Amino acid sequence: MTTATKDKFFKPGRVDARDKAATTDHAARAIIAAESTARDKKTEKLKAARMLREAEAAPEVAAKPAKRVTKKAAPKAD
Repeated sequence: MTTATKDKFFKPGRVDARDKAATTDHAARAIIAAESTARDKKTEKLKAARMLREAEAAPEVAAKPAKRVTKKAAPKAD
């Protein structure tokens, strides 16, 4: 048999507004920190994959730009 306490029969007292705000602030900051950490991990993973892909790719020889063909002006007939 359990003992009867006031917590079982009565609602808990009012929560102070500062305590409630502090709890909300703490929860929000924890969520933001978790998202930031996840974003940083994803960025590092993608960066490592890109660097690996670039290292494996054969270095392409830069092609010389094609020379422009210009038309010579036709001689004027006097």
